[in-house]
Amino acid sequence: MDAGQNRPVPIVDLRPATERFATDFGWLDSHHSFSFGRHYDPDNTHFGLLLVSNDDVVRPGTGFETHPHRDMEIVTWVLEGSLVHQDSTGRTGVIYPGLAQRMSAGTGILHSEKNDSWTLTGEEQHADPVHFVQMWVLPDERGITPGYEQLDINDELATGRLVTVASGMTKHSDGRAIGIQQKDAALHAARLQPGHHVELPDARFVHLYVARGVVDIEGVGALDAGDSLRLTDGGGMRVRARTAAEVLVWEMASARDA
Repeated sequence: MDAGQNRPVPIVDLRPATERFATDFGWLDSHHSFSFGRHYDPDNTHFGLLLVSNDDVVRPGTGFETHPHRDMEIVTWVLEGSLVHQDSTGRTGVIYPGLAQRMSAGTGILHSEKNDSWTLTGEEQHADPVHFVQMWVLPDERGITPGYEQLDINDELATGRLVTVASGMTKHSDGRAIGIQQKDAALHAARLQPGHHVELPDARFVHLYVARGVVDIEGVGALDAGDSLRLTDGGGMRVRARTAAEVLVWEMASARDA
């Protein structure tokens, strides 16, 4: 018997942007792909190992004050503007588009994230919002020492390929991505010009998020910014850009226990 005949039938779950939870605090406009904060749906708490995927816009001069995290791998991906990070390990940095950033909360960490960006144009100074996606995955080991890592991957993204942003998988241990404490997960990103395409990885769980633009998914149809696709036991589907687009793709070999 062909081994392919024993393969589970892929499950495709399309989640439109309009179905996301939303939080608007004035200074923060946030859309949540999963249950988060005061928003709770017992049927939408995670997918695979991914627990949080928040699409945030933060107004200038504002941001998240110092707050704690524990036993979580947190990856932040900026789309526009810049975000100032400070944490209790002494790390301070500015996250900008194309800079991959990971914070391992481990035994406990305090951090803040602020929009302190200002742009000088001629004799005028303009304040710009910062737009970013923050994603949380469960670590495969609890109680590790908190840590931080960042890496500029703009040159790789300029190729239009699906670039590995962060990974704990051994197949990505060549140093071309930031590491995460989760051997069954990897985040990839692609910046696509109209007509260009990439293929989704073949994995137990694949989560695709359209961060910007419009793309066509082979066998599914068009996805707009904010839409996501949850794929179980599948992969290899072609993602083609209708407009200039940016996609974030989680590849996961296992899932969180219920």
